[in-house]
Amino acid sequence: MSKDKQLTFRQMLLMVFDCVSIILASFGSLYLRFNSWNASIYINHMINVIAIIVILNIFIFGINKLYHSLWQFASVVELKNIIVATILCSIVNVVVCELSGNNLPRTCYFIYFLLITMFVGGSRFSYRFLRMMRNERKSKDRLDRVMIIGAGEAGEKVYREILTSDHVNKEVVCFIDDEVSKHHRNIHDVNIVGGRDKIIETARKYNIDEILVAMPSVDRKEIAEILNICKETKCKIKKLPGIYQMVNGEIHLSDFKEVEIKDLLGREQIQVNLDEIMEYVTGKTVMVTGGGGSIGSELCRQIASKNPKQLIIVDIYENNAYDIQLELKHDYPNLKLETLIASVRNTTKVNKLFETYRPDIVYHAAAHKHVPLMEDSPNEAVKNNVFGTLNVVRAADRYGTDKMILISTDKAVNPTNIMGATKRLCEMIIQTYNNRSETDYVAVRFGNVLGSNGSVIPIFKKQIKEGGPVTVTHPDIIRYFMTIPEAVSLVLQAGAYAKGGEIFILDMGEPVKIADMARNLIKLSGYEPNVDIPIVYTGLRPGEKLYEELLMDEEGMQDTPNHLIHIGKPIDIDEDTFLDKLDDLKKAAYAETDDMRALVQELVPTYHYKKEEKIRREVHVSQNESETVNV
Repeated sequence: MSKDKQLTFRQMLLMVFDCVSIILASFGSLYLRFNSWNASIYINHMINVIAIIVILNIFIFGINKLYHSLWQFASVVELKNIIVATILCSIVNVVVCELSGNNLPRTCYFIYFLLITMFVGGSRFSYRFLRMMRNERKSKDRLDRVMIIGAGEAGEKVYREILTSDHVNKEVVCFIDDEVSKHHRNIHDVNIVGGRDKIIETARKYNIDEILVAMPSVDRKEIAEILNICKETKCKIKKLPGIYQMVNGEIHLSDFKEVEIKDLLGREQIQVNLDEIMEYVTGKTVMVTGGGGSIGSELCRQIASKNPKQLIIVDIYENNAYDIQLELKHDYPNLKLETLIASVRNTTKVNKLFETYRPDIVYHAAAHKHVPLMEDSPNEAVKNNVFGTLNVVRAADRYGTDKMILISTDKAVNPTNIMGATKRLCEMIIQTYNNRSETDYVAVRFGNVLGSNGSVIPIFKKQIKEGGPVTVTHPDIIRYFMTIPEAVSLVLQAGAYAKGGEIFILDMGEPVKIADMARNLIKLSGYEPNVDIPIVYTGLRPGEKLYEELLMDEEGMQDTPNHLIHIGKPIDIDEDTFLDKLDDLKKAAYAETDDMRALVQELVPTYHYKKEEKIRREVHVSQNESETVNV
């Protein structure tokens, strides 16, 4: 039997029961009023109107949702609906009897109200009571022991769902709440043992398996402090993501999410001025290169929500492009969307795209970004990052694009790796062409993005899942971090501020030690660092810094209306010499030169690489060739 049919069958059963209850209450009120059945005249009166009373009462029950509630979760709301319905039924009975001339003693109507409320309420709440009794008989040895942090409305609702559900093998053994007045009191016979200072002690005392943080209205900083305590318990930790469940009155176990490392950063979600973003994106044709990547796809999501005239996604990887295409078509069915497979390295194709679609705004997110891989393939980094950007820049100029925004990186500042050096070259191209074109060219520079493809968090999670070790390059290495939606929101707002030639720098808060992130993620997974899961330091990789910078010494800092977005002062360059050397660089890259780093350094004086790296690589290649000959 399908779920829909089961639901209908249950409703029918309740209706039949209610019909019987109405009849019993109607005649029972006469019996109790006269203390016998010796009131034949009134019984005859009741027989005359009973059919109408049953029909009208069932109708009133229906409009008061007595057949649509899930009675295993019955609470004060359902009790209110029952009382309202039975009061209305009693009033309707008075009206029917008076109008039909089948008058009854007034006390009968009051007795009827008491009886029908008892029958209807008893049938509903006895169902919940029986389910509770059955769940309490569950075998205790197969239940996860749960601590709920937050002894408020959210925590109480979660407790009730755990208690009444057949499909949840959990047992709530205690509550935690910082409000002193609640301490050592009970919620449904479960003790509120104390505040956050009792979390670790209580988790050990009660052998807690799982902690549910049910505090949807508390700010992120306070949640982060609580989660940082919880992670020391080795328990599985889940939390409600936000206050919206409280607003909707819908709090269920399915709303709880695994705690992520970003939850421990302890800062509020970055806010942007949506009106400014809407003003310059709405009604425009927008192109996003690299639109299937981590940053590019989030750009597409946020732009799609701002009602552009048309959104054009360009990406070389068909799977990524297909995924974001399906998502946007589902979420924004009225969006005019084009998804195109193309490489920004293909000059002819890029020009054709711009000629066909004439984008007003271009976000250039297509790039090779993985530092170690680009160290092994510097020529590919130059071809894709530098000359892919140059193709897009020239096409934007040729076909009258209003704004082009380059997605850059903090690794472009005093770069020690070829990837960072190529992104610095991209910034220099942007600044040069801004002085030669009607198009406004700008760059937005930010650091690491939590959860992006190839970032440390997914790698750490995979290593933890495999039992370790978790590998960190250096115990002191630090990085700036921001979530993908935050970074993209700031990119969009920076675009609204763009007048041309700026390098926008996003304030990413305080830098975080990668080793601390690794330890916290191990603890959040329920393990002890260097006991259950070892942390191994592998040494800095080629081109990797201990810390990243956001500004070069020559650049100044200028504020914008958003205090999290700053503008770096452009550094003067000899533009004609720069463009001539770019031509030479392109020829060398496609000739597969071995001197790419030295050539890039001529263009980017702040690029410093270890020349011994090149020697080490050449020795490595020579050894491999020798081994091949010996074999």
